Amino acid sequence: MSAALLSARGSSHGWQLILADLALILFLLTLSALPAGDTESRPAPVGRAGVLPSARPVAVAAAQALYRPVAGGPGLAEWLGTQPRDPRATLTVFARYRPGGEAVAWAAARGLAEQARGSGVAVRTIITVGGEADLYASLAYDEPPAD
Repeated sequence: MSAALLSARGSSHGWQLILADLALILFLLTLSALPAGDTESRPAPVGRAGVLPSARPVAVAAAQALYRPVAGGPGLAEWLGTQPRDPRATLTVFARYRPGGEAVAWAAARGLAEQARGSGVAVRTIITVGGEADLYASLAYDEPPAD
């Protein structure tokens, strides 16, 4: 090759720069995955009343249908009977309580979950503290509850 052709192409170190960039990207991806893996390996702290808080994030999908208990309305079991059957669907009972209302929220959520047990739908319960007490159920393609 002629000297003019080599100088027109520029330096021949381009592959080394690309390799260094790829190594840096791989390092940053590995580093960003470390905190998530570290929290999963630690034992979950015990919360108030001996309840273990969830160690992993809860996946909640958009609801296909929502149920709210109302006076004179259908029960949850009756309502589930009117919904299309899909083995991939999960019923999630959401209970939110004001500070001091934990026992009432647990009892209400347990009552809804018991109504749904005979329907054949996977059931899970999520209870959180909030500004206002609330109780409802969501039928959705959530991540199935762990056994």
